[in-house]
Amino acid sequence: MYKTLAEALDFVQAVKPLVVAATHCDILVAPPFTAIKSVADKLEGSNISVGAQDVAAEHGPGAFTGEVSATLLRDAGARYAIIGHSERRQFYQENDEAVNQKIRAALNARLLPILCVGESLAEREAGSAEKIVATQVQQGLQNLTLEEASLIITAYEPVWAIGTGRTATPELAAQMHTFIRACVQSLFGDRVAAGMRILYGGSVKPDNIASLMNEADIDGALVGGASLEAESFAKLVNYK
Repeated sequence: MYKTLAEALDFVQAVKPLVVAATHCDILVAPPFTAIKSVADKLEGSNISVGAQDVAAEHGPGAFTGEVSATLLRDAGARYAIIGHSERRQFYQENDEAVNQKIRAALNARLLPILCVGESLAEREAGSAEKIVATQVQQGLQNLTLEEASLIITAYEPVWAIGTGRTATPELAAQMHTFIRACVQSLFGDRVAAGMRILYGGSVKPDNIASLMNEADIDGALVGGASLEAESFAKLVNYK
């Protein structure tokens, strides 16, 4: 919940020339709903795509006051949707069933879902991190076809490392990424598992991005605070 419309436009205007030469990765920004259309228009023809931070579970149209459907988001210029972010799960009690419904709604409107999974500190200390993440993956991707599953991006965000300054070590993060890929393999087979992008999110900063990206099973980053300033965001993109 950052950036007025003017601030969002200033941000992308500043970022565009800083990342224009980046060809090693796909770049995505997810502004507030109120800025999606204007940001998408400003970024048209650039190498930066636009996503939404959430999406309604209902396909719509319909009497769902306050909700924003995947169809409306795509019409505004979004091409991706972040689904099941830890803050949505923690503060708004989103469960795996709701996450699955949102994924299906996004796919129905041709938005690419970014499924967020991750354990809390208590769950990790109790030794149940893998059990929690496996359940989130399995239930989040429930009843998808192989073709649909191949469109999913997954983001591992250990809740205990988000905004706390505590980052999972590259080795620890990679271990969970490998586990997530194995979960996907068991559900959808080798091709979908090998092709799935698994992002890491949890206090990612310019000074730790390279070590994280050096891990084979970490395919990108889902960044919060360090993405709010243009120069910081560009350093993340241009870490090589």
